[in-house]
Amino acid sequence: MTDVLEARGIDMSFRNGDEVTEVLKGVDLTLQAGELVALLGASGSGKSTLLSIIGLLLRPTAGRITIAGQRVDTLSETERARFRNQRLGFIFQFHHLLPDFTATENVAFPAAATAGRMTGAMRQRARELLERVGLADRMDFPATRLSGGQKQRVAIARALMNNPALILADEPTGSLDRVSAEKVLDLMEEVNREDKATFLICTHDENIAARCARRIIVKDGRADRVQA
Repeated sequence: MTDVLEARGIDMSFRNGDEVTEVLKGVDLTLQAGELVALLGASGSGKSTLLSIIGLLLRPTAGRITIAGQRVDTLSETERARFRNQRLGFIFQFHHLLPDFTATENVAFPAAATAGRMTGAMRQRARELLERVGLADRMDFPATRLSGGQKQRVAIARALMNNPALILADEPTGSLDRVSAEKVLDLMEEVNREDKATFLICTHDENIAARCARRIIVKDGRADRVQA
């Protein structure tokens, strides 16, 4: 199988005056194409920081990161933003939909933002994705008229808009009730299985971890405990 993600020797420190806090210490991490992987760890373990570094939202203090065959830790800020938009998909705990946009417009936004306009092809793909996630009857609803579970399904469709090499999810069911959470997890599993999409899911929820093929446990700034 092809490696979608290879991270080597990732260090992350934060400085506050003369005080330096080491959050990550030499983390090594590899994901293969089509994997569904849980990233686990207690609060303060560094798992969210690691996810932000992989998502090119933070720069590591040291280390090397390759995603979809391209080294990304050395990219400029402009190049990082472009890569993030075109090659990564994001699903957050809080959906971060644009409230005045329809479901279709929200899904198409990653492509439209890059192009500077919405095209007919973008709109068509967004509507196909919404149908895929079970929202064919909500395509033209503004985000404010959607339930929490529906908003998160829109967020999943948005993450798929640009055919990303890697989808990063940060506590994707943390703000949902159990029924809605199960539906969202079912959908993510379906997308992983049928589209061979690669997921790295940051979570503290053992229910999510149990549904992943592999789990990586971050402890004391290291991610060297890997379990099937």
